[in-house]
Amino acid sequence: MENQGIVRNIISIKKPSAQPGFLGPDHTARAVVYDEFAYSDPFILLMDDFLDKKDDAPVGGPHPHAGFETVSLLLEGEIGDETHMMKQGDFQVMTAGSGIVHTETIEGRSRMRLLQMWLNLPKADRWTTPRVQDLAFANAPSAEKNGVKTVLYSGSFAGLHSPVKNYVPLIVADIRLQPGASLAESLPASYNAFLYVIEGDVAVGDDRKVLNINQIGWLNRGATGESSKLVVVAGAGGARVVLYAGEPQNDSIVSHGPFIADDQEEIKGLYSDFRHGKMRHVSTLSDGQRFNY
Repeated sequence: MENQGIVRNIISIKKPSAQPGFLGPDHTARAVVYDEFAYSDPFILLMDDFLDKKDDAPVGGPHPHAGFETVSLLLEGEIGDETHMMKQGDFQVMTAGSGIVHTETIEGRSRMRLLQMWLNLPKADRWTTPRVQDLAFANAPSAEKNGVKTVLYSGSFAGLHSPVKNYVPLIVADIRLQPGASLAESLPASYNAFLYVIEGDVAVGDDRKVLNINQIGWLNRGATGESSKLVVVAGAGGARVVLYAGEPQNDSIVSHGPFIADDQEEIKGLYSDFRHGKMRHVSTLSDGQRFNY
């Protein structure tokens, strides 16, 4: 019999509170992962943004990033610009790398919920050429069995394989469970992993610790090269959870504003590049830097 390794159990539960967002009174934001990189590596932050915009004034605008990747999953609504519009269930990885400017604008009245991760780049790839990858919901690998529907956006999980290219090994999966349904799937034991509950509640691991809606549960880890098993059982009302799992890079980082770097001097250089117009807008990327799946 194949060795399943450790069973992933919850070692930490947090419930991020909803705070006023930067887009005005109709915007709330939950800092799901924030300011804990020594613990959360390779995940720098994860924001759960909800906008219920009731007027016609546009919000958002262009802003720069460098030194990491944004990993975006749109749970509800639409967001984007003239280059690309994300719709419900779509997924995007934007490799900021050496520096990119992009525009996130919402025109008119709209209702939107977005999960956006900042994912660390390996030190050797920190200043790589920018690229954008878009995976439409209709084309995301999915499977449904025994009351569990899994939509895979990144990596390999539950027998599914995403076409998205990764610098850091990364699994992102949207998992919906019918009432009482259970999932038991393997994960690389060394991946740092957590579950974020979007709807309902689940019991996790062999100790069946319960995670409720809007809670994040960090999972224990094992050794490199080992396997582990993720066991999730839905509560009486069913559940929806998003799984994030990634290989830690074990490099320290410096974070300032929209930039991630290895030291403060690099941060200063990035601000100088942006001020002097050296960062290109995402709309100017060549076909070789844009991937649509």
